[in-house]
Amino acid sequence: MTVYDVARALKIYTVHTLIDLSILLGMFALGLTLIHQYYKSLEKYLTLRVSIEIWNVLTPLFIDTVLLFSILLGYFHFTPDIMAETKMAVPFFPIAVILFTIALILRLFYGGHSVSNPSFKLAVWLLFIGNVVNVLGFSIVFGAAHELYLESHPSAFWTYVKTHFRSNGEPDGMVLAMKTFYVCFPILMAIFLWGFIAGIHQLNKMAGRANNGK
Repeated sequence: MTVYDVARALKIYTVHTLIDLSILLGMFALGLTLIHQYYKSLEKYLTLRVSIEIWNVLTPLFIDTVLLFSILLGYFHFTPDIMAETKMAVPFFPIAVILFTIALILRLFYGGHSVSNPSFKLAVWLLFIGNVVNVLGFSIVFGAAHELYLESHPSAFWTYVKTHFRSNGEPDGMVLAMKTFYVCFPILMAIFLWGFIAGIHQLNKMAGRANNGK
């Protein structure tokens, strides 16, 4: 085995690990969002009002941070080169990243931290759907039956899945990976722009209130 082979193997291993981590963080973010009542129940153990206020700030901040890291790791793999060289479930994983990004924008700029706000429920549903998509892609496509099993137990289903929905499957998987990139990447960029505009609008409103206060 040459140095190039070792480097390439390490690269693929690292990419797969980061994809797995992105999926796990997405699941973690959904779980943290669903146990909102659990956070409230813990407030009774906080005696100082300042500690309660800090707790109320840190809990949504932690959820948003976990979700942000899941999105950033997902975005890191939105390149044709990585898609073609590594084993990624397409279009499952890219779609989940898009749904997670929309959920984060709703939480950050549209009142999605408040349980009574419709944006909160919409963000939860987007996280749920995104995680279902990721689980299906990870368990059925990424973790499809191994070649050793298929040698003694041929399966048209598993063979089709591995050749058509894996980003490095030849040739159909690679074709689907490129189609996924052509569709999902512009959508993701548009969502980033939407989030940027929403953030600027929010800053302008804050500046307006500050000027009126003077």
